[in-house]
Amino acid sequence: MQISELARQADVTTKAVRYYESLGLITPERLANGYRNYNEDDVRLVREIRTLHQLGIPVERTRPFLDCLAAGRLHADDCPASLATYREAIDELTERIEALTARRATLITNLNAAAHRGSSSKAPEQTATDSEDYLTLPADLPAPEADGAADHLPGTKTPQISLLNTAGKEIRLDALGPRRTVIYIYPLTGRPGTDLPEGWNSIPGARGCTPETCGFRDHFQDLLEAGAGRVYGLSSQDTDYQNEVVERLGLPFDMLSDPTLVLADTLGLPTFEVDGMRLFKRLTLIVRDGVIEHAFYPIFPPNEHAQQVLTWLRENPL
Repeated sequence: MQISELARQADVTTKAVRYYESLGLITPERLANGYRNYNEDDVRLVREIRTLHQLGIPVERTRPFLDCLAAGRLHADDCPASLATYREAIDELTERIEALTARRATLITNLNAAAHRGSSSKAPEQTATDSEDYLTLPADLPAPEADGAADHLPGTKTPQISLLNTAGKEIRLDALGPRRTVIYIYPLTGRPGTDLPEGWNSIPGARGCTPETCGFRDHFQDLLEAGAGRVYGLSSQDTDYQNEVVERLGLPFDMLSDPTLVLADTLGLPTFEVDGMRLFKRLTLIVRDGVIEHAFYPIFPPNEHAQQVLTWLRENPL
């Protein structure tokens, strides 16, 4: 067969085939007219090279596997030299993983340090009483009802929705990747000098957004170490409002803004109304590979919820 047919059957380019030949990994028959003539054995060898290369083994180091096939073995890794090459590749990959893990840990440490730097400072209008009011939950805070409003979410595909984050970027919820993303959804964070809606404390599940957010801030590094790839807070407040919260609380993660509650309407998320506003009820989604893997709902008490998510991640490793 011609080189184009070999490339088609082996799912590689003709340039790749020529490269394999230059390394002596395949040696096609030469016809009387000088043209190369490839056969099914060459197809098998090229497929083997491609598969090994996809696993991270350089093309130049696939020769032991090809020699194993040439020796009549059924599988390319039936020979000791092939196993040795596997071990070498694993050792090199382990070194790379350890180096990347160390770099990741350093970046997380730097992020936490930068995010918390100066977070104890208060805005001019913020008093100690303001801070205590938002961080302290009343003893008689009513618990939200377990009404099953989120039972349909696990296993549901994440919708193709883009939301603006506090870094000014559009985030596609269906393209968050294979690592777990924690999205805690909340109704409204209190703001120093701004009154909360009337009767806020008496609405089950309404009070506690700031303590919940501080919990995710304080457990941020633990969540990443437990397998979370990202953490987002999500509410219907605009990004300017959310940016004030990110700065005031020293958050090491971004918020997502959904002012029209398109996510609630698309997924059928529970909401409530107060003072003419429609707000999200508090719930948390664990998203992976474009699918909602788990949903926490109802959430109570909110100041302990980040620890609940952390416990779930540790008990359900990937």
